[in-house]
Amino acid sequence: MWSWVAHRVTGVLIFFFLFVHVLDTALVRVSPEDYDKVVATYKTPIVAVLEYGLVAAILFHALNGLRVIAVDFWSKGPRYQKQMLWSVVGIWVVLMLGAIYPVLGHAARELFGS
Repeated sequence: MWSWVAHRVTGVLIFFFLFVHVLDTALVRVSPEDYDKVVATYKTPIVAVLEYGLVAAILFHALNGLRVIAVDFWSKGPRYQKQMLWSVVGIWVVLMLGAIYPVLGHAARELFGS
């Protein structure tokens, strides 16, 4: 049940990110100066944490989507859905640990120095 909720929530979050991304990219045609200001805000540590959340949402949504496909199209999928869910969570945790430095490294250097 919670994987179903998390899949829907991450899908909605990804949709809103894509909507904002299209809007801010379109801003370059309207006002390049304002676009530069918006892009400058993306270099703040708070946005780096939000980017880490975005990576978390995309990874979970993708991995859980593969699990849902396996449950739907593999004849033994429903029998092993709980094990597949825990596998998805384990892979997600490992990938998120691996994403800490690449995504949050700039924010850490910004806050604590090189």
